[in-house]
Amino acid sequence: MGLDITVLAVDWERLKATPVRERLPLLEDAAFPDVDLDWDAAPDAGWVWPTVPDPPWCGRYDFHCTSGSYKPHFWAGEAWEDVRDFADPELRESLDGFLRGLFWHDDSVPPPLDGLLHGDPDPWRPGLLVACPPQAVAELAALWATAEPLLEGLREAYAVHAARPGGWIEDFDAFAVLLREWATVVGEAEQRGWGLLGLPW
Repeated sequence: MGLDITVLAVDWERLKATPVRERLPLLEDAAFPDVDLDWDAAPDAGWVWPTVPDPPWCGRYDFHCTSGSYKPHFWAGEAWEDVRDFADPELRESLDGFLRGLFWHDDSVPPPLDGLLHGDPDPWRPGLLVACPPQAVAELAALWATAEPLLEGLREAYAVHAARPGGWIEDFDAFAVLLREWATVVGEAEQRGWGLLGLPW
């Protein structure tokens, strides 16, 4: 059994107005409402919004190609580490910032927003995987706007330095698909003026 990730776009003001000890249960209820599930239905992909009469304050994004697993995100980060030195300098700078804000981590970056949620009592379970308040989301959107037109130029170098046939992110196309899905997530949150959370569920 591996680590999963649940990505949420969140009305940051509502989250911050909630007492810290109540935030995680509130997010769990919003992300996975207690409804009757159709186990024969196709899995969700894309945005899942609550079906409640109140205006939504939280939405869940289910990645099309990951089955909820964190592994593709991790391996995309590893692939970027392998290929970034061969990227156009402008692309490298933009993708460094974009990916560092989402799933590419290094020791110089502190854990995201310590204290945002009440501590988890299970020591084996990591804390937040992604935590971007609205201002950080806006910065990610600007970085992607610079990176996206240059991304195709990475294809050849990726094939030489980062391809892993049969792996979670086996080639440039899989890498680009995952990045574009993250761009969809960031774009929706930015449009709403919300933040982003990635939780290990």
